[in-house]
Order: sequence, then C-alpha cells, then structure tokens
Amino acid sequence: MTATQRRGRRIMMTRPELDAYLTEQRTCRVATVSPDGRPHVGALWFVWDGTSLWLYSLTRSRRWADLRRDARIAVVVDDGEGYGELRGVELSGTAVFVGEAPRTGDPCAELDAVERLFARKNFGLDAMPHDGRHAWLRLTPDAIASWDFRKLNPGA
Repeated sequence: MTATQRRGRRIMMTRPELDAYLTEQRTCRVATVSPDGRPHVGALWFVWDGTSLWLYSLTRSRRWADLRRDARIAVVVDDGEGYGELRGVELSGTAVFVGEAPRTGDPCAELDAVERLFARKNFGLDAMPHDGRHAWLRLTPDAIASWDFRKLNPGA
C-alpha cells in the first residue's frame, strides 16, 4: 500500500493529476544504492501504467548491478523552470525484475501492454524494438510524494 504524503498537502497532486503527469512525462531520475552505500543517480525513460512505474534499463549498467544487489529504489520525475512552475513526483520502493534479461522479445504476457505503451510514448512505434541490451524493472511504489507549485498562485 502506498504511504500517504504528510507534507505539502496544499501543493500535492490529486490522483488524477498524478496519473496524467506521469503519463505525459518521459524522463525520470533513478536513485540506487552502490556497494559502498553511496547513492547513484541516472536518467532513464519510463512508462506509468496507473499502478507501477516501468523502467527499461541497460543490463550492463551500474544501476542494474546496484539493483541486483539491493533492490531499493527511488525515482523522481519533475519539470518546471521558475519556482512557481515546479512540479514533480517522487516514488520509492523495491524494484522487481520482469521478463528475460536482457530482453530479446520472448513472449511475456506481463510485458505486452507495457511494451506497447513504452514503444508508442518513446519511439512512436506500435511494437517494442528489442536490442538485447535492455530489460524491464517494475516499481510499484511503497511511497509517493508529489508537488505542484503552480497551486500556490493559481491566478497567475
């Protein structure tokens, strides 16, 4: 179950706002825990299915190695230039590896809808192009925090 946001209720996104925001955004920043305990952060494309954030990651990356060792993950999706335009979402929990790794396109019912969404959103295609270098991570968040500073001055 997702933890309730305690801070910033005035600027927090409603569930429909959060779903729309995560559906329209493309890039997130993914934080993992390195072997020495330091955080590692990298940018990645994603797709949101209304329940989980799906990440298509290189399997020969530091991120992948970190998550194989320690599956704790935090992801931030944000945008805005001026202070009054800032908005975003932080999702955290445990990454789950889904499907073959690396992904070459073997049938996987759990990935059918996700790959269609990802291919349309990021490549403008109806089918996922598999390169044999990436694989899927699913984050069904334990906690979500959101902010939309545009709510501080709605008349502007």
